[in-house]
Amino acid sequence: MLTDTLPKKANWPSGNLRVAMICGGIALGMVGAAYAAVPLYQLFCQITGYGGTTQVAAGNVNGIIERTMTVRFDENVSPDLNFTIVPARSETNEIGTVRTVVYLATNNSDVPVTSTASFNVAPAIAGAYFNKIECFCFTEQTLQPGETVEMPIVYFLDPDLDDVPELDTVQEITLSYTFYASQTGSS
Repeated sequence: MLTDTLPKKANWPSGNLRVAMICGGIALGMVGAAYAAVPLYQLFCQITGYGGTTQVAAGNVNGIIERTMTVRFDENVSPDLNFTIVPARSETNEIGTVRTVVYLATNNSDVPVTSTASFNVAPAIAGAYFNKIECFCFTEQTLQPGETVEMPIVYFLDPDLDDVPELDTVQEITLSYTFYASQTGSS
């Protein structure tokens, strides 16, 4: 008989239940991938400088070159954050010079607010050569009602950017911050 030669059926759920379990597993896998995508993308951007993500450095070991570059500082504030942000002034320096600039932030609300800032560099290819030694963007900032704080950035442009043909004609780089209320400590 034909049925005697077939292997015994394992204790598998019925056809419909099996399809539902497979679909549920795929859905859970997609949700997990969605949660993992943001930190993995951030890690990728930090390593490669993709999308204008700056680099973190302990200091400039490559020296200073004669070519100058203007760095412009920009700010954007999320509509749900009642802050006034005054960016640092643009400055022109020799590439490789370690500089400190300051943003000013004021909490205009009547409650303490915790904020954070994300950043990028334009043109995006320059992000791999924009190195931050210290930055307020590395931590959340809690401002009391009406409080104004200085938010420093210590940075330099890596002289290796002079070896990138796509940056030969670039004379200005913009460091842009977007400030928004933190999900963990906001009012």
